Amino acid sequence: MNDLRELLRRERNNRGLTQDQTGVTVNVSASSIGAFETGRMVPMPDTAKALDALFETGTQIQELSARARAEASAPWLRPWTDNEQRATLIRWFEHSLIPGLLQTEAYARAILTVGPHRRDKLDELTAARIERQTAALGPDDPPAPVGIIGEAALRYGDGALMKEQLEHLIDVGDRPNVQIRILPMSAGLHAGLAGAFVVASLPGAGSPRLAYLDDQLRGRTVADAEEIGELDRTWESLSGLALPCGQSRDLILRIIDEHT
Repeated sequence: MNDLRELLRRERNNRGLTQDQTGVTVNVSASSIGAFETGRMVPMPDTAKALDALFETGTQIQELSARARAEASAPWLRPWTDNEQRATLIRWFEHSLIPGLLQTEAYARAILTVGPHRRDKLDELTAARIERQTAALGPDDPPAPVGIIGEAALRYGDGALMKEQLEHLIDVGDRPNVQIRILPMSAGLHAGLAGAFVVASLPGAGSPRLAYLDDQLRGRTVADAEEIGELDRTWESLSGLALPCGQSRDLILRIIDEHT
């Protein structure tokens, strides 16, 4: 999708065409051209063919459009995990759970067990979550994850489970590219109580960004710049309330002692 957007914008600008002029030529509205260029819509096959003819791009737009439609029809999580692995920066906020990329296998299984999942799928789901961690954080040049976690998330769960999980947080947080910050209970009411979210910065021209929002049924990927801007403002508000990394580490260690 990012490649398609970049190609459409570049070719139109190179020819000095407005979105309205482009739309007239390929028989769609200017707003549709704008939606293609922001990723909110994907050109249908006949429109993609007309755009290739207009821009003299062979079959590039048709191929990229077909790929974008295939990704859009994939299971809801797959497009996000692909981008998670490509990201250069991941900013993740959770108010009551440990972020998925930072979970131990035992913690991940416990979370999935209390969810509405079939018991015969637990092994598969747990393995998939651990594979996500390996794929996203295991490469030689992994993304730089920054996690802000509500203090409550450090306290949910039995002692042995949470002791192992929090010790894992300490280990991961000691990596040079990882930042783990805790939002203390003393912060009171805050914007993050409306829900968890992730914002990923991706490689490529213009440093494209995507966000991911979760709910009880499924998650959704957000590409709209205004909506991501709202999440940026929420992140800045939470960052102002969260403890620095060093103080967060100290708090995690104190809570580990509580779980022993």
